[in-house]
Amino acid sequence: MPSLPVFLALGANLGAREATLAAALEALERRGVRVVRRSGLYLTEPVGGPAQDWYVNQVVHGETVLAPAALLETALAIEQAHGRERSVPNAPRTLDIDILLYGDHVLQAPGLTIPHPRLHERRFVLVPLAEIAPDLRHPLLGFTVRELLARCADTSRVQAHSASAAGRVP
Repeated sequence: MPSLPVFLALGANLGAREATLAAALEALERRGVRVVRRSGLYLTEPVGGPAQDWYVNQVVHGETVLAPAALLETALAIEQAHGRERSVPNAPRTLDIDILLYGDHVLQAPGLTIPHPRLHERRFVLVPLAEIAPDLRHPLLGFTVRELLARCADTSRVQAHSASAAGRVP
């Protein structure tokens, strides 16, 4: 099976957020996702859920031979290894890894929908995704990431994080 492009969103708002995201990237590389490009880090206002600290978010463009279900299992295992607990929806978390896009595949299965069903509604995803892939087209909506960001009704704050110099993969 040839490698397919994937876009993943990573976020954390508990613990050593930046270090956790860096460790998650290393774990993805070890488990079959070659990181091609990554966005800078962004401080993002929490959306929904209980009162909580801001997130550090990042989007990664990778390549993988893992099937969608295997990629999800990998993401969940990495989250769990970093202390992720699932209590209430939108609760604070040590690590969150979401599959945004998997090539141009469209998939609806128990526990996994690709493209991510709320990708186009979330500035904390669209801003870093637009940094690395502004002309990427949403396989269902037909709009580019740049166009989705311009149309997004989400008004939550998203700002570049000073720790963004954490290095880009060329």
